[in-house]
Amino acid sequence: NNVMAQQLLLTLAAATATQGVGPAGANAQGPTAPATFEAARSVLRDWWRTRIGPDVPPPQIDNGAGLSREARATALALARLLQWVYASPWMPELMASLPVAGVDGTLRRSAMGRGVAHLKTGSLVDVQALAGYVHGADGQRRVLVAIVNHPNARAARPALDALVQWAAALR
Repeated sequence: NNVMAQQLLLTLAAATATQGVGPAGANAQGPTAPATFEAARSVLRDWWRTRIGPDVPPPQIDNGAGLSREARATALALARLLQWVYASPWMPELMASLPVAGVDGTLRRSAMGRGVAHLKTGSLVDVQALAGYVHGADGQRRVLVAIVNHPNARAARPALDALVQWAAALR
């Protein structure tokens, strides 16, 4: 839900401001200024540097919904975030929220194999993407991120399915 995603982003700035440590400013009664997208982006950048580290630039967030040509994330940044989440106490919730290949959501009719992965799909005009976890034949879970930026990106879907199948078959 795009509106909810935007509100969640703005809540980061408002919550930080209420604690008196955020860019929006605060006093004992609460924030002194409304939450802004720029203040929220600042909170996210600080969070990223603290948890993911300074060696991988954070994603460029526009409005929180992700439906913007200004939003950017590298495959490496997404992979590092997925690795961080996997080692966190929130991993089970994230994993449960991702569509299962061949079972539900946007992967319900996927040809990659039933149950081989928990992945988020993404598509815009000229973009196809997958990110999440692949369950390997050796019992390992692997982070997989694939982003195709090309005018004929939709044609890459079979290649993305094959990539997931390859990662699942690794031993």
